[in-house]
Amino acid sequence: MMDLQQQIQTMSHSIRNVLEDMPVSIYLYGSITMDDFQYGWSDIDLLCLTDCSISQEQAHRLVGLRQRLVEQYRDPVYQLFEGGILSLQSFLNGIPDTVVYWGTSDQYITDTYNLDSLGRYELKTNGVLIAGRDIRNMIIMPSNTDIRKAVQFHFKTIRKHAVQTDESLYSCGWLLDIARCIYTLRRGGMIAKTKAGEWALKQQLCPVPETLKKALLVRKDPLKYKDDLEFKVWARSLGNDVQRFADVLEQEFGKT
Repeated sequence: MMDLQQQIQTMSHSIRNVLEDMPVSIYLYGSITMDDFQYGWSDIDLLCLTDCSISQEQAHRLVGLRQRLVEQYRDPVYQLFEGGILSLQSFLNGIPDTVVYWGTSDQYITDTYNLDSLGRYELKTNGVLIAGRDIRNMIIMPSNTDIRKAVQFHFKTIRKHAVQTDESLYSCGWLLDIARCIYTLRRGGMIAKTKAGEWALKQQLCPVPETLKKALLVRKDPLKYKDDLEFKVWARSLGNDVQRFADVLEQEFGKT
C-alpha cells in the first residue's frame, strides 16, 4: 500500500488526466487536513471545481475512477475519497450542471452538489489546495446564523437516526459529532472530532463521560475495535447515551 500522500497525488493526477487541459481547483478538507484522519473510520473529503462544464464522457470516466484505482493499485484507500466534481459556477450559484458525486457507498452523475455551511467553513478555514489555483476567495464564508442552522440540522438527524444504534464504528461517532456541535455553538469555530470529544470531557459536558472516553479510544484506533465482538455489543447499546448527550446539545441552543 502506498503512503497517503502518494495516494492523494495519484488521485489528483488521475482526475486531471480525465479532465485533460481543463483548469481545475482540487481541495481536500475535513479530517484529512485537521490531523484527525484514521484508517478504518475516516473518509477523505475532496472537492474538484472546474472552469467549465464537465462533458458527459468525462463524467462517466470520473464516476468510476475510484474503483478503477482500487483495482489498478489493489488498494482500497482510493474508495475513501468522497465529494463532488463540478464546475465552479455550478458550485457557487447552484446552477444545474453535470456533477460527479462520490459517496460512502455509491457514486453517480447528477446535476447539483451542495456543501453545507459546516463543510464550507471547513473548506475556507482548513482546506488544502492540492492542484490548480486557489479560488476560495470566491466562496462566501458562512454566517453564524448559517452555521447554527447546520448544527440544528445535525441535531435533528441525531434525534431521528441515533435513538437506536447498530454495531458499526459510527454508532459511537454520534457522541463526537455532538461534542463538535457544542464546541461550534460556544466558540463559533470548528475543531476535529477527536479534539472536540477531548474538549467536552475536560469541560465535563457529557452526562456519560465513560461512554465518551471509550468512543475516543475507538476513534484513535478503529482497526483494533472494528471486528471486536465485545465492541459490537457495546455499540448496539449506545442509543440512550447518545440521546442523553443530545439533551446537552439541545440545552446549548438556548444558552447561545
